[in-house]
Amino acid sequence: MEAFVDWLNSSVLWSNPVIYIILAIGLFFSIITRFLQVRHIKDMWTLMFKGKSSEAGVSSFQALSIALSGRIGTGNIAGVATAIAMGGPGAVFWMWFMAFLGAGTAFVESTLAQIYKVKKDGVYRGGPAFYIEKGLGIKWFAVLFAFAAILALAILMPGIQSNSISVSAENAFGIAPSLTGGIVIVLLALIIFGGVKRIAKVAQFIVPFMAAAYILVSLFIIVMNFTEIPSVIALIFKSAFAADSVFGGLIGSAIAWGVKRGVYSNEAGQGTGAHAAAAAEVSHPVKQGLVQSFSIYIDTLFVCTATAFMILFTGAFNTYEADGTTPVVENIPGVEAGAGYTQSAVETVLPGFGAGFVAVSLFFFCFTTIMAYYYMSETNVAYLVNERFRKPAMFILKIVLLVSTFYGALRTADLAWAFGDVGLGIMVWLNLIAILLLSKKAIIALKDYEAQKKQGLDPVFNSTELGIKNADYWENGYKEEPEKEKVS
Repeated sequence: MEAFVDWLNSSVLWSNPVIYIILAIGLFFSIITRFLQVRHIKDMWTLMFKGKSSEAGVSSFQALSIALSGRIGTGNIAGVATAIAMGGPGAVFWMWFMAFLGAGTAFVESTLAQIYKVKKDGVYRGGPAFYIEKGLGIKWFAVLFAFAAILALAILMPGIQSNSISVSAENAFGIAPSLTGGIVIVLLALIIFGGVKRIAKVAQFIVPFMAAAYILVSLFIIVMNFTEIPSVIALIFKSAFAADSVFGGLIGSAIAWGVKRGVYSNEAGQGTGAHAAAAAEVSHPVKQGLVQSFSIYIDTLFVCTATAFMILFTGAFNTYEADGTTPVVENIPGVEAGAGYTQSAVETVLPGFGAGFVAVSLFFFCFTTIMAYYYMSETNVAYLVNERFRKPAMFILKIVLLVSTFYGALRTADLAWAFGDVGLGIMVWLNLIAILLLSKKAIIALKDYEAQKKQGLDPVFNSTELGIKNADYWENGYKEEPEKEKVS
């Protein structure tokens, strides 16, 4: 099984041609949107804090927090370390480059999710399955994505997150994986059985706190090693373009691992962030598209960079040839690629603090990611199952996700990552095809938003006036929902 999964990843889903296709698509979206990730960065920031939740939708910030819950996970700690281990320091540059292009991809998929969102069970639902059916009119394709998303998000990928939690907890505190897994699923059950609103509330509280704390520690480590700043920056760029004598021969691996781990971490093109984008209460789809674009910067340029700098500034890493076993450099012998690099890096500057800090960080990062996986899986179940059977289907989904989370805490890390890459690869393939075919609709919405902004208006969307069909929610213009009543 392990050999087959490795073959599927390396030869099909994540082969080198696919890596370059992902880069090309990100560049295409950046060009057709005229690099909105630069032009509209001010709007991205201001829109993040505007808008309120309603009875049907969450606020822009809550939707951003749900999306960041999914984006900021083990990929930001273990994934970055793995990229450096297999691609050298140059992989960090390609993660940055992927984030820049990925912001354009995230805009397109998130805007489409808003355009084609619907109201089900009193709340907004949307995402790739919805815009595939309504935008492309291909029902079987939409159903295929929904099944793939449930398979990936509820069964294959939670194990990566819970495995990272259990391994780091065992290394730092000597806690048995079975106990860690049990604690995780109990806490997770308390949240996911509370519904979408509870997930949003937990996310908007935990995500900013955990990201800020992690970045502050990384800044402290950088300050303590400030004399290394020029050499580390130079090493990243030289390695990325084969100009370094030690890591230059790994340029192919640097690109491949930088892009793969970049996509895994920031999820641009995967379609996951689109589910959260659809839940927001906004007057124009582009507003949430821009907010979700900024989430890519937060994930990769801030959090992933924090991990990379901690590792590179302290030299706490090993790098291997393409075979994965022959060392190019071996600074920390015996330490497995992953969270152990980050733990070693923090220990270098703060002895006795690193293992525990990374374990706690991983808990929050990974726990909120599993929480977001449930929300996204729930959205796809809502798409597939009619109202009569929806409640029992949601209950079964909760149980399945809790079981896969517990199982993941016990199995080996390599197999967990391999299965996760399969799930991710399937979703990326299906979603990229869909958003390429539908990108014109996102561009129409962007031009409409920009035209209204030039007139000094607060943009409001009307799909009928723009000739966009099957965007049922917007066909008569924006209908402001009543604000959610506060419970005293």
